[in-house]
Amino acid sequence: MLLRRNKIIAAAAALLMLGASSVASATESSTSHGDKTITIGVLTDVTGLASSGNKATVAGVQAGVAYAKSQGYKIRYVVGDTTSSPAGALTAAQKLVEQDHVIAVIAVSSVTFGAAPYLNQQHVPVIGLEEDADEWVTDLNMFSVGGIIRENLVSTVYGKFFKMEGVTTVGTLGYGISPSSSEYAKGVADSAKQAGLKEGYVNGNFTFGSTNVTPVALAMKSAGVNGVYASTDPNTAFALVTALSENAVKPKVALFPTGYGADLQQAGPNASQIAQGVYFTLGPEPVEMHTPATELFQKYLRAAGISAEPAEATYDGWGSVGLLLQGLKGAGAKPTQSSLLAALSKVHSWNYLGLWGGRSLDINNRNDTADADGPGNCTYMVKYEGKAFQLVKGADPICGPTIPGLNETPG
Repeated sequence: MLLRRNKIIAAAAALLMLGASSVASATESSTSHGDKTITIGVLTDVTGLASSGNKATVAGVQAGVAYAKSQGYKIRYVVGDTTSSPAGALTAAQKLVEQDHVIAVIAVSSVTFGAAPYLNQQHVPVIGLEEDADEWVTDLNMFSVGGIIRENLVSTVYGKFFKMEGVTTVGTLGYGISPSSSEYAKGVADSAKQAGLKEGYVNGNFTFGSTNVTPVALAMKSAGVNGVYASTDPNTAFALVTALSENAVKPKVALFPTGYGADLQQAGPNASQIAQGVYFTLGPEPVEMHTPATELFQKYLRAAGISAEPAEATYDGWGSVGLLLQGLKGAGAKPTQSSLLAALSKVHSWNYLGLWGGRSLDINNRNDTADADGPGNCTYMVKYEGKAFQLVKGADPICGPTIPGLNETPG
């Protein structure tokens, strides 16, 4: 989400699952430019530690395939399950290229880096989301739908939002094993400090996936924290909300980069109750905005038989097919890997199928610097109330410049 979301579990899942077994899954759908079917691969975390945040990618691809058909393109996709391990990502990518003969790969995974050298060597165009490592910056066959995100930089966005919502003291939490998660925890705290708020509690070294958050809740209570940000997976985040409540802490804002849409629906039977009043970030427009772009998105989700509210990974799959189509339109009547790669390399205006509210970016500007979820460091905020996500006035989206001189480092 992002990124897509804030890219919080890349190194964590990679290191914890390095020795896991690798299985390539093949779930296929046939939907042709002309009479030619284009076969693509979908590299994502269907199982394993990272699956809760990324398996919804396939639903977005399904919607994208339905949209592509309306544009005159037949797309057949094959899913490669990374099993949330670098070795699994490589095995899945090898199958997609050598057995399924894909023209391109859509990659939304915390461990894409496990397959990146191979895909680069094979000159395979890769479209997806930069959520794992810097191969999206260095490998010229890779194109991130969110542009290049510099998560070690700090913008005014989060400080501005906390201040707008009446927060005075901020507490943040991130996974120590994941540089991106750790950087975000520190960066959000620094953004708050720049806005004149107090850094009450900053912990960028929390154990990956842990729900032992009572000590954190007590420390936040002791520090007088009334604004919380956790760059963690939903299990940790929702456990923190519960622990804060059990210790009589009711923050004005509890803000998380994961948990929107289908992510909340699959987080467990009590998740909806726990998430009451919780805020979530999103890079593209939330479907609750009912803009032409979100209505188009939902139209093709329905066309693909998907009724669940999209998670951020669903957006990533949808956007990836959209960017693929933009490349295919410049790749000739009989596109090849080479012509598609050349066409994608010439894309300098990308608007996420309109989901950035009229804003766009140059996906080939690999020196771009941003720390939020879209062009101009812009992020949408939603709040879960009752049984629905509600738009937050003044944060639809909220944007801000990068703060000069602030550069986070892990550890």
